[in-house]
Amino acid sequence: EVQLVESGGGLVQAGGSLRLSCTASGLFFDAYGVGWFRQAPGKEREGVACISRPDGTTYYADSVMGRFTVSSDNAKNTVYLQMNSLKPEDTAVYYCALPVSYVAGTIMASDDYWGQGTQVTVSS
Repeated sequence: EVQLVESGGGLVQAGGSLRLSCTASGLFFDAYGVGWFRQAPGKEREGVACISRPDGTTYYADSVMGRFTVSSDNAKNTVYLQMNSLKPEDTAVYYCALPVSYVAGTIMASDDYWGQGTQVTVSS
């Protein structure tokens, strides 16, 4: 059984940082494109960052470019999302998912595997 488990969310003041983790069981991350998505109340789900395979190229939404960094540790089968300079508009539930693709400037996910989500709240 494949499972994705996110952790690392929480409450932080604007300008602060958080690091989210997504650990997989039942498969190996390095064979799949992995992405981070978020959804705020009343808004559509947004792809914010992804690592493509096999070359490991990273992509980011314009809204987080320069502030968020996605990385992976294959030995730990974990993908991270380092979030710096957080803004109140970054408040959302964050999910990891795979497989993902980057098409025409958009991070897209299939419905194959999703984590349960982790809440990120940024106060002003």
